[in-house]
Amino acid sequence: MAQTDRKQEAFESETAQLSPAGTAKSDQDKNFLELYEESLKSIEEGGLVRGEIVHVDKEFVLVDIGYKSEGQIPISEFIDPEGNITARVGDPVDVILERREDDEGIIILSKEKAAKIKIWDEIREVYEKGLTIKGKVTARVKGGMSVDIGLPAFLPGSQISLKPIKDFDSLIGTMHEFKILKYNKRRSNIVLSRRALLEAERAEMREKTLQNMAPGAVLTGSVKNITEYGLFIDLGGIDGLLHITDMSWGRVGHPSEMYQIGDEITVKVLNFDEQSGRVSLGLKQLKSDPWTDADQKYPVGSRIKGRVVSLADYGAFVEVEEGIEGLIHVSEMSWTRKIRHPSQVVKVGDIVEAMVLNIDSGNKRISLGLKQAEPNPWDLIGEKYPVGTTIAGKIKNITDFGIFIGIDEGIDGLVHISDISWTRRIKHPSELYKKGQEVQAVVLNIDKQNERFSLGIKQLMTDPWDQAPVKYRPGTRVTGTVTNVTDFGVFVELEEGIEGLIHVSELSKEKGGNPLSRFNVDDVIQARVINVARGEKKIGLSIRKLEESEEREIYKSYTDSRSGATSNLGELLRKGMMDLQQRSQSDEEKSSGDEPGEEGGKE
Repeated sequence: MAQTDRKQEAFESETAQLSPAGTAKSDQDKNFLELYEESLKSIEEGGLVRGEIVHVDKEFVLVDIGYKSEGQIPISEFIDPEGNITARVGDPVDVILERREDDEGIIILSKEKAAKIKIWDEIREVYEKGLTIKGKVTARVKGGMSVDIGLPAFLPGSQISLKPIKDFDSLIGTMHEFKILKYNKRRSNIVLSRRALLEAERAEMREKTLQNMAPGAVLTGSVKNITEYGLFIDLGGIDGLLHITDMSWGRVGHPSEMYQIGDEITVKVLNFDEQSGRVSLGLKQLKSDPWTDADQKYPVGSRIKGRVVSLADYGAFVEVEEGIEGLIHVSEMSWTRKIRHPSQVVKVGDIVEAMVLNIDSGNKRISLGLKQAEPNPWDLIGEKYPVGTTIAGKIKNITDFGIFIGIDEGIDGLVHISDISWTRRIKHPSELYKKGQEVQAVVLNIDKQNERFSLGIKQLMTDPWDQAPVKYRPGTRVTGTVTNVTDFGVFVELEEGIEGLIHVSELSKEKGGNPLSRFNVDDVIQARVINVARGEKKIGLSIRKLEESEEREIYKSYTDSRSGATSNLGELLRKGMMDLQQRSQSDEEKSSGDEPGEEGGKE
């Protein structure tokens, strides 16, 4: 029997049971049949009816809609996104009659089209009553997002949120409530808004927030925006500014170091201007000022541990606790090293131990010392290396005025250029030494207060001046080399390291001209020692006295030789005279004896 006749036969069977057997149909039966026929005619194509699922197979779902025969719906309309069949026998279902009986007596129904008709009815009701509808954001389209509310709807970008959305793709797949701004069924156009709902919620929250808004009130909100100078906090319909200076008693480089957008935060209302609606907030005000009892917590001389938070040319700032920072000046970083920049010793983030040198709670300042947390090596250096001790070390630096020798870690000793040699004239220490060379020296002096360690190399040898007073006694004739000619005299090197000065007044006396003009450097000359000053390391020389002594010697020699010659001649003369006298007397005697008259005549 065909499917189209089953309903009618069933109906006729039931009506036959209501009439006596073998009798004609009554008027009542005729009316009932007419009503039935009329009900079938009322189901028109495109009409929305409710039916009941009576059978489910692999291709179709049969639905009883009260017609002569069941209608059929493709099974594909009952498969969910996961691939499961949602149709169950006995379940009610809204359908549309797409086509009445065809040649085969089949009624074609549609569940999907019925759903769309119902959605449009719901859209109309939601729009007219100002209600909301739930939908899922499915894709990004030009100018906004596509939303599935049972029908495709358009959500403009300006209606997504209270603030501009940077990442539209993050909304895809999310469910939200929307308000229908407008719709057009004929064009299948639906425009939604989420912002309208948020604004309404914000206005409601604002009213509640205003009831609790007063200076001193503690409120909870969420971080809405982050800037260089602070955070904007959404308190519920009202935005407040938490300035960076009110975020912490300590140092905050950037607000993002503490909070991110969306973070929940509890703050204190510092000020509220009802006219402008501006709200100033504070976070650190929820805690007491740490400087209040800093004097008791960090007395002078106490040791602290802290984190280096920043560096400056003059020192490092150390966070002792939140809100309290101390300064370690570069001069307080090392006992032995000369620190030019704090980065030579510490870096940001280091945990250091330091000593409190001074604290001024009123001005919120603490002076810290890094080197004071360790023993001062200069307190022990005098015991370790007493004056006169011979030490050995490597040359660490060479300067114009001397050489620096490494003694202990961080302690260098200076050998001044004047303490390198007793005898050699040194223009620069590099003439004798090289950096890294190991040398010996004698400890001359230790100045703890000024942190100076004086050494000497020449002190390892005997000072030739110790023997100078004996070797160069006054009156000693010496030979030397001219090393310098000055306006006031001539310097003469007598031996390595010992020089004498011939003052201009002690040069030889010459008639006319400059007595210094005849002397040149490297000339070898002789002079006589006139005085020796051991303490001042000076020897006075004289050419004039040398020449005077030479003249006296020559004169004496001359006079001595002349005196000898004069004595011999005198004797000869005297002897000659005596002989002459004797001969004269003899002649006279002879003359007087032989010629007596002549003698009288001579008389």
